[in-house]
Amino acid sequence: MKKVLVTGGTGFLGQKLALKLHSLGQDVTVLGRNLIIGDRLQQLGLKFLPVDITNFDKILSAISEQEDVFHCAALSSPWGREKDFYLTNVIGTRNIIQSCLTHQIRRLIYVSTSAVYFDLSHRFNIKETDNLAAYPIHPYIKTKQLAEQEINRGFQQGLPVISIRPRGIFGPGDRVIFPRLLKVSETTGIPLINGGKAIIDMTYIDNVVDGLLLCQTAPDQVLGEYFNISNGEPTELFDLLQRLSKKLNISLNFKPLSYPIAYTLSTAMEWIYKYLLTDQEPPLTRYTLGLLAFSQTLDITSARIKLGYEPRISMEQGLDEFVRCGRF
Repeated sequence: MKKVLVTGGTGFLGQKLALKLHSLGQDVTVLGRNLIIGDRLQQLGLKFLPVDITNFDKILSAISEQEDVFHCAALSSPWGREKDFYLTNVIGTRNIIQSCLTHQIRRLIYVSTSAVYFDLSHRFNIKETDNLAAYPIHPYIKTKQLAEQEINRGFQQGLPVISIRPRGIFGPGDRVIFPRLLKVSETTGIPLINGGKAIIDMTYIDNVVDGLLLCQTAPDQVLGEYFNISNGEPTELFDLLQRLSKKLNISLNFKPLSYPIAYTLSTAMEWIYKYLLTDQEPPLTRYTLGLLAFSQTLDITSARIKLGYEPRISMEQGLDEFVRCGRF
């Protein structure tokens, strides 16, 4: 029985991955901070350690007897302090890498993000070899780029690692993408820039898990590489939200805005919430605005050819499942 460890195992992606690995007969240890979910996973037969990845000694101990490590943990949020992003995404990843090198694990599978490409411009069919954003507009983007640099250094030191860059993960249990937009619809209205014509690439959660499992069994020739992961079904934002609203049988509230006006508003909101309402998150940030205003699609050819990846659940099926489960 293969012994595997999943960081961020009480989060959206990590939890789904851990349960899948367990169902395949692997001996799964989950690291995470959500004690309620951790206890639930233990009841299902998984091991749970309430370990923070920023604690090197505990990470070193947790990885000591593992064969494979899936590093899913990250601070991913449209709002937060840069030092918190750095501590989790950079220092945490460095701790994982050093522990994997020390214990000579068989393989590390790292979850990066397609946000590393995001630069407030329209970008289509992005390949893994294309330039990353030269001037990251958000601490999440900046620290995930730095984390990739840590991964690259680890690989040069002999770390057997494969990384994925998934785009817009959604599905039952998601608390980030559609739930946030639905909440904004109920309050200020969803900002609709240029009629919502931005082309959105997303990935259903089960397809991301499939991609991670393929990384676990991929040949050693692809070690050190990054793979874009998406559903391969780019869709206009407005069309996607209309399809969702129809399935939910609700009317969404949109707020048509020009990008310059929306950018000014989001900049002002960030200032107010940073200096006056410090314990709250702005209803709109420049990063979130950019995701709604600019197209970004991924070329997943490399994952298809080298990993054998093929999106198993379509966008239509994924939306149906999200609505059916109703956890939003």
